[in-house]
Amino acid sequence: MLSRYGTFLAFLALIVFNIIVTPNFLSWQTLNVNLTQVATIVIVATGMTLVIATGGIDLSVGSLMAISGAVAPMIFMGTLFPINSPALAVALAFTIPILIAMGLGWFNGFLVTRFAIQPIVATLVLFIAGRGIAQVITNGNLQVFKNDIFQFIAMGRVAGIPTQVALMLVIAALAFCLIRFTVIGRQIIAVGGNEKAARLTGIPVRHVKTVVYVISGGLAGLAGLIVVARNSASDANLVGMGMELDAIAAVAVGGSLLTGGRANIIGTLLGALVIQLVRYTLLANGVPDAAALIVKAALIIIAVFIQQRADKS
Repeated sequence: MLSRYGTFLAFLALIVFNIIVTPNFLSWQTLNVNLTQVATIVIVATGMTLVIATGGIDLSVGSLMAISGAVAPMIFMGTLFPINSPALAVALAFTIPILIAMGLGWFNGFLVTRFAIQPIVATLVLFIAGRGIAQVITNGNLQVFKNDIFQFIAMGRVAGIPTQVALMLVIAALAFCLIRFTVIGRQIIAVGGNEKAARLTGIPVRHVKTVVYVISGGLAGLAGLIVVARNSASDANLVGMGMELDAIAAVAVGGSLLTGGRANIIGTLLGALVIQLVRYTLLANGVPDAAALIVKAALIIIAVFIQQRADKS
């Protein structure tokens, strides 16, 4: 019971606690702040959920966000190559960085599948080198810009909903449908549950693993675009910093097994919301931000402990 609904109960408990204790919690501004701050975490954590479901891990997502966020402004500002059409420049600024991030995700999958390198080691390559690549691309300079069309992805609204929140919900829904209703979704779970058995039944294990790393890379690239659009600036040193840990924490708190074989997309969404609400609750009530990190670590420990107890029962 606790392992299945614990995250949802924690989410409800936090809402009730904030309604009673936190001033102005029931306001559109508070809702907007929390949803916009959690949107990029959910987007990245969705890709991380798929990777973890196969028994892997992706430590490179923060660096891929930095690369994507570094390349996009260079495209629509014309510093990478001249483009006469502003609309075309913005379109390329959306597509090229995400394709680059997907290509780097494929590289992660290539290392894992072709050379049998442990995922934590394979993705550590881009975790270290990726941010360096972003810094080299920009010469370590802060890129400041204002482009209303590009920034619509973070600052705009669709039917009254912030664009980044709408993207978060659409991506989570698509990932849920992928896992629940498609063949490759079932293959992802099978590979994570028992890779040897999956290979014996004819599942293309290498292909499935590569696909999840490509998806994870693409979603990290999208999150990088949202972050730089929201900040009106691209800083290769800071974009995506610590995102891999936030994504893993959301997956763990959301109830997906870190050993693979389960992909709880709704749980990941709730896990990210719980972590965000914990941080907001502490900050809104005068607790230092450093304490939120300690609480986040405690949440991960509790989530893993509950998972282990559930597996033994």
